[in-house]
Amino acid sequence: MSQNYHRMIAAALGISERQTERTLELLNDGATIPFISRYRKEVTGGLDEVQIEAIRTQYEKLNETAKRKETILNTIQEQGKLTPELRARIEETWDNTALEDIYLPYKPKRKTRAEAARQKGLEPLATLLMLQREPHPEKQAARYVKEDVKDVDDALKGARDIIAEHVSEDKQARNNVRNSFARHGILIAKVVKGK
Repeated sequence: MSQNYHRMIAAALGISERQTERTLELLNDGATIPFISRYRKEVTGGLDEVQIEAIRTQYEKLNETAKRKETILNTIQEQGKLTPELRARIEETWDNTALEDIYLPYKPKRKTRAEAARQKGLEPLATLLMLQREPHPEKQAARYVKEDVKDVDDALKGARDIIAEHVSEDKQARNNVRNSFARHGILIAKVVKGK
């Protein structure tokens, strides 16, 4: 994989592949950024410290992503759910957010409130509520009150937990929220007193 890093870095930074490749060779040989920018201009094609630092940063990110891909592939393989198509999708993805979205359905889960509600048999109630066709959800929830489910409120709370987990794991819902934040999000910063 690493032999292709120079191509990806070059494309991302708008620097030639040759400059990127030679700079990575110097960095991997242990040369420091100031040394490369001052004494190896002929090798890098005149790249400055900022450009060399950007190359190193991109290289480190790609290495981290490659390690994460290996972990993800191994985890899914151990579950027996790794198909050739899924492997190809993971191997072709270099965006960390997209990679985690692909992995989400296969990610081992802790015991969540939604999982506890499923074990109490509340998933059909959650499905019914998600359809939004029931005008009186309390009546439906009353049918699920038994030894594990104390009352109607407990049944509805469990169903909401299942719905919340389902929505949070839905790829389209996650992308809609990301796009909404990207388009409409406002960042506000204030100076801390005394600074």
